[in-house]
Amino acid sequence: MKTKLKLTTTLLLALFASPLAFAAEDHDHDHKHEDHVTQGPNGGHVIESKAGFSFEVTVDKERKARVLFLDKDNKPVALGEQSITGIAGERSAPTKLTFSTGTGKDAKFLISDKALPAGAHVPMILTIKTAPDAKAITERFELHLH
Repeated sequence: MKTKLKLTTTLLLALFASPLAFAAEDHDHDHKHEDHVTQGPNGGHVIESKAGFSFEVTVDKERKARVLFLDKDNKPVALGEQSITGIAGERSAPTKLTFSTGTGKDAKFLISDKALPAGAHVPMILTIKTAPDAKAITERFELHLH
């Protein structure tokens, strides 16, 4: 009888402790992920491209994405012939984006034509060309808007 009681007690403890262990693991993972996000000169997320350049993504009050190309010291680079198209949001309801050069004080940014979908975490896929004849580079990331 004592063995059966010990087994039952052990099983109950394991069942109650498992969710707590997984919750702690998830929390640590999220915290570590946020520590690795680099902030750009405008407080946005910096993405380091596998093609050797980096860019900052910010979102304005209309929820339009703004892309700023950066040098190795995270300083803005003047726009040349870069072009960007993209998709934002979930696969079930994607928002297709086209980017164009801003005007006036925004002339250093490429700004999306549409607002990003609702939510604090927006998956994005951007296709970037650094010149009209350059090979297109695809960058996938999740934009955290909190």
